[in-house]
Amino acid sequence: MDPNYSYLPQGLKPDESTPHWLSKGDNAWELTAAAMVGLQSVPGLVILYGSMVKKKWAVNSAFMALYAFAAVLICWVLWAHRMAFGTHLISIIGKPEQAMTQDFLLTKHSNYYIPTADYVFYQFAFAAITVILLAGSLLGRMNFYAWMLFVPLWITFSYTVGAYSIWGSGFLESIIDFSGGYVIHLSSGVAGFTAAYWVGPRHSQDRQHFPPNNIIHMLGGAGFLWMGWTGFNGGSPLASDLITSLAILNTHLCTATSLLVWLSMDMIFYNKSSVIGAVQGMITGLVCITPGAGIVESWAAILMGISSGSIPWFTMMVLHKKSAFFQKVDDTLGVFHTHAVAGLLGGILSGFFAKPKLLRMFYGSDKYGPGFLYSIIDGDIKRGIRQMIYQLLGAAFITIWNVTATSLICIFVSRIVELRLHEDDLEIGDDAVHGEEAYALWGDGERDPPRFNRTPKIPSFCRRQYGTTQ
Repeated sequence: MDPNYSYLPQGLKPDESTPHWLSKGDNAWELTAAAMVGLQSVPGLVILYGSMVKKKWAVNSAFMALYAFAAVLICWVLWAHRMAFGTHLISIIGKPEQAMTQDFLLTKHSNYYIPTADYVFYQFAFAAITVILLAGSLLGRMNFYAWMLFVPLWITFSYTVGAYSIWGSGFLESIIDFSGGYVIHLSSGVAGFTAAYWVGPRHSQDRQHFPPNNIIHMLGGAGFLWMGWTGFNGGSPLASDLITSLAILNTHLCTATSLLVWLSMDMIFYNKSSVIGAVQGMITGLVCITPGAGIVESWAAILMGISSGSIPWFTMMVLHKKSAFFQKVDDTLGVFHTHAVAGLLGGILSGFFAKPKLLRMFYGSDKYGPGFLYSIIDGDIKRGIRQMIYQLLGAAFITIWNVTATSLICIFVSRIVELRLHEDDLEIGDDAVHGEEAYALWGDGERDPPRFNRTPKIPSFCRRQYGTTQ
């Protein structure tokens, strides 16, 4: 090896690009996990949304996800990351500052062995997928220009508050939320339902008949979502360690169980094995395990999967249809049930099943827990009750804040541009909103469909074969 380090770029010392505190294994895993979370949104939810809606809304639905992903990144590095994880301002939010200087990004992140740049990107991917999940409640009628204003406002005044309160240095830091059951899923479900109320319903025909335009593509998007959750929950320890391994296994155990339970419920009560239902069960399983993925045992993950495959099924398939309250609000993809209900369920069950040893391994202290079940076993039931109260208080705060902030944001945006598209545009869809269509097929959503008396154009090979002169 050249002792003068001539193999390095001019002016660079050997320890500058790989400082002594950097773990290359942890760094590589965290970047991989962050990329997997990003892939859940783009292309995962882009494909899922674009194929799960009616054909005439495919472009608009996919584009809402794509736009949000780009807009959130700019907001995140300019001010939002430090509001969620920066210097304390008040008990629910940090100071808005940029997160782009090398002095900030290339330093060691807290007590972990990765650069802060990894954490910024990983948390951006979390923030982006939260607002994209919220969009699932608004597909098929929201004015795209209103959406363009809504995204940065919601990330700034709603998401950052939940993130700082629970994950930052906020007043809810005693809550167990391993990877975002409250911060991401309860927030997106409640905010989506609230925004759907303010935006208003889809066109009456769409609300009555809204079939997916491509179930196979829908499954492809769902696959990105499922496998990307490996990074979603596996990246939260910010290291490649034992908790990471357990979190990944538990994630898939809970998800598979939830999917099978939801599928079974559909078959028992509707005599149909619904593909869409299976995807919904998959999503509720992913959401439910998120707040406890690395701090519960695997048998508990299976029990959580049974709960997430049955309770959200009941709220969506039974309660929703019977409740005037739910019927009044047009939640396009049922995000309230798949994310708010499942996220709340996961947060409560995490407070119940959290194992003390795993909590210590993840948080590095005895500050959290124990789970209520283990507090009974250990004879320290007061601490278990206290943790369950924390979980309930956290859920209440996230719910109230998102209802309030989302409502104010929608009211503000509505003063600038209409939240809902005009009825004429709602009848047409993508062609009216973007001047583009998902498929070059005649049918639903075309502004100027071909007339029936128009003579079809015969391809040249047909003219030769059949001797026609057309």
